[in-house]
Amino acid sequence: MKLFIASDIHGSAYWCEKMLAAFEKSGAEKMLLLGDILYHGPRNDLPEEYAPKKVIAMLNPLKEEILCVRGNCDTEVDQMVLDFPILADYALICADGLTIFATHGHKFNCDDLPPMSKGTILLHGHTHVPVIEEHGDFTYINPGSVSIPKENSAHSYLILENGKFTFGEL
Repeated sequence: MKLFIASDIHGSAYWCEKMLAAFEKSGAEKMLLLGDILYHGPRNDLPEEYAPKKVIAMLNPLKEEILCVRGNCDTEVDQMVLDFPILADYALICADGLTIFATHGHKFNCDDLPPMSKGTILLHGHTHVPVIEEHGDFTYINPGSVSIPKENSAHSYLILENGKFTFGEL
């Protein structure tokens, strides 16, 4: 299964549209969103073309293709307008011979590990910085941010195909 992985849209219709074009071009069967879908949060500036209602209208038609975990900016109110589940704190995904613990990163992260077996991939957003790091018993992977990249990183996403993660830029 080819999986498109993105995080931290933060209500930007501009960057959401670019992300969806990259998803379509990728040919991935599913899109995994690692939270912070609609709201920019009090610590972030407004992203380009901040328009949560437009983001809702773009994502809801893809409800069959989207898997999602809850970010620290996602709430029950957001779930009322989105047609796919967004309030799970994590998802455990077994794909391509990999075990992936997918979460947003504000609860479970490299400093506060979830219970996971050796060899598991800890996949989360939240920091807005793309990274792949080996940590002995686990691998930490972050797709970066769709709309508000930090530390001079690009607007980015990940593709998982045949057991390999590849970064893409929007």
